[in-house]
Amino acid sequence: MNQIGAENQTSITIDDAMSESNELDSCYNCFQHFVANGFSKIDESSFEGDIIKTCFFSCLSRNPQISYRTKIVAIHKNSNTSQCWKIRAHSFGVYAKAVADTRGGDANIKYAWYGASKNEICETVMHGFSWRRHSISVSPAKHGLDSVLCSGVDGSGVRHLLLCRVILGKQEVVREDSSDQFHPSSMDFDSAVDDISSPTRYIIWNTHLNYNILPCYILSFEAPPYLSGLTEPKTIKPKTWITFGTLISILSPFLDHSQRASLEEQYTNYLEKKITRPQMIQRVRAIAGNQLLSAVVKLYTNKVQFWT
Repeated sequence: MNQIGAENQTSITIDDAMSESNELDSCYNCFQHFVANGFSKIDESSFEGDIIKTCFFSCLSRNPQISYRTKIVAIHKNSNTSQCWKIRAHSFGVYAKAVADTRGGDANIKYAWYGASKNEICETVMHGFSWRRHSISVSPAKHGLDSVLCSGVDGSGVRHLLLCRVILGKQEVVREDSSDQFHPSSMDFDSAVDDISSPTRYIIWNTHLNYNILPCYILSFEAPPYLSGLTEPKTIKPKTWITFGTLISILSPFLDHSQRASLEEQYTNYLEKKITRPQMIQRVRAIAGNQLLSAVVKLYTNKVQFWT
């Protein structure tokens, strides 16, 4: 299994050669939307990026098969300076003070994950959380698997999570089947949880949305296709993989000196984790050209199938 995981990260298939550019365009457009709405990309190796990365993978630590094959694509930080966002941030601060004054000086502010489809994440970034539901369920920072499972795969195979600050105040326990409740059961409570001693869900009521939950980061990641099932399916459609090293060796006779040098440089950057696998495929396509790349991968695939 580990060999397969490593192979998938350093290899390319005929499907990659034919369709990866469209997926990258989709992912790029999504990131453009984040940036246009005040979120700036941060370095994964920075101090805050490293903390977020560590927190994210701790959510997957009980599922090593998923954790091993999950890869962070980008982290965007809320740097919005628009008047609307200033008002939302100010409202968050005012409400936090009000809750603290009511609850003995502690507003009980935590970080929490929120997983949804790309479209919903984009809508939330632009307009805030939807009021068309009874509540919002978010996951504690170190127990975010539920939110990970709720994240939808976009057209580029990437999932997105919001990392938010939430004002929890005093919490009450609410059962999962309490679907009709849309506000605290009394003025003694501000939010709800599934378990007081070891919560895996924080519940923010409709009546408190958008002034006690503040999106701070967007984490975009690639996960194995069987993520929703938590176990690997028994049958997987076989693919023929060609490693980047082998691909470069096959392509080299068809390229001039500058193209070969550029390809080797990109491969080195990939091995040093300076660029992602989708970026590597995109740059191979740009250097070799779609027609040559597709022909070489098809030729290699047919050759492998002939001998197997």
